[in-house]
This record gives sequence, C-alpha cells and structure tokens, in this order.
Amino acid sequence: MARQKILVVDDDENTCELIRMQLDMAGFDPVCARDGREAVTAAKEHRPALMILDLVLPELDGIDVFREVRRNTNVPVIMVTARSDEFDRVLGLEMGADDYVTKPFSLRELMARVKAVLRRSNATPAPGEQQILNLPGLYVNLLSREVRVNEKRVELTPKEFDLLWHLARHRDRVFTREELLKQVWDYEEFFGDERTVDQHVKRLRRKVQEEEGAPCRITTIWGVGYKFELSSTAK
Repeated sequence: MARQKILVVDDDENTCELIRMQLDMAGFDPVCARDGREAVTAAKEHRPALMILDLVLPELDGIDVFREVRRNTNVPVIMVTARSDEFDRVLGLEMGADDYVTKPFSLRELMARVKAVLRRSNATPAPGEQQILNLPGLYVNLLSREVRVNEKRVELTPKEFDLLWHLARHRDRVFTREELLKQVWDYEEFFGDERTVDQHVKRLRRKVQEEEGAPCRITTIWGVGYKFELSSTAK
C-alpha cells in the first residue's frame, strides 16, 4: 500500500527534520517546505493527504499559504502557532483549518493529531449506515458531502461538515465538548484547548442558522455543551 504523503511547512530546519523523521517512522511519506511560496508549489505538485503548516514563514505567511492551497483543494490542515498567538489560532480555525498545535509541542501530540485528522478524512460509511439526512429545510448527504439549507447549497469545510452531520444525526441530544472531540475529531486523547469546538460551532452557526427562517439551530447548554435542534417553524 502506498504511504500517505504529508507536507510539512516550517522555516526551521531542525523542526522540519524532526517531524519528517517521526512521520517516516510512523509509516507516512513526508515532504518538507521551508517557506510559503515553496509550500504552495509543493502542495500543487505532491497533492498531500495532509499539511502541517507553521503560520510564521518567510516569503508568504501561513495564512496566505492556507488561502492559496484551499482555492484548489480541501486538503486537511493542521496549523502550528506560537503559544501566545491566540489571534492566529482563532483566525486559522475560522478559515477552516482542521486542527492546530502550539509551539512548543511534543511529537507524540502531533502524531496523535495527524492520525486523528486522517482517520476522519479517510472514513467511509459502513454498510447499512445512514447516508442522507432529509430534515425539514435541511438536507445533508454523507457521500457527496452536500448540504442544503432551505434548498440553498451551503459550502462547509470538512470538519464543519463532520460536526453538522454528527449533531444533526443525534438531534436534541446534548454533547459535551470532550465527547465531540472524541466522536467528531476522533481524538483518543486531547492535548489542547477545548475552544477548538467552540470556534467550529460558531462558524457552523454562521453558515446554517443565521439567515431568517433557518430550519435548525445549535443551542448552547451552559456548563455542559451543545445540541442540535429543529426550529419551531420547521417541526
């Protein structure tokens, strides 16, 4: 079986080499890029299964690299930020990054996140598993990854889609952030900030429920988590 190619983008040579060696030992095929322009070229040439993207880069910063790469592909992206750069982490998640890690990070943490993101992106429905949700005003197709709200197509990132599918399939059930990290992000253990969930919920709400007459809503249950429910007009 061909090894999955992973693009590592970091201007620090030692960091690139450490990640490359760890990915290689884990059975992946790593490729390194040392600046933003090289990263964009490498993404087009190699079509990686996943990209690990440092946000602080010469030539072209990580946010611009992300925008450029996402014009042509939905490759999963794990962003790497400095621990103090909360603005960059939030911006990255709002733009549609699948995950982030903060420096300094352990290689064990990074490998866990890589494997979790790839498991989700490579997942296929099991035989007999429900593949279409056709609710009043909301259509979600697991195979085509299509979402329509009141017959209008809505574009979601891969993680936004996964979150909507999971919540809508279990409507009216309350999920804690920890449960969503395990069931949607597929983390066997979580090393980071549970606000990752909050940012994705915020972005998902903006896309599926803020228009007048929206058929559904994701409700915050304070002190617990979130639940998906149909609006009263859609029931």
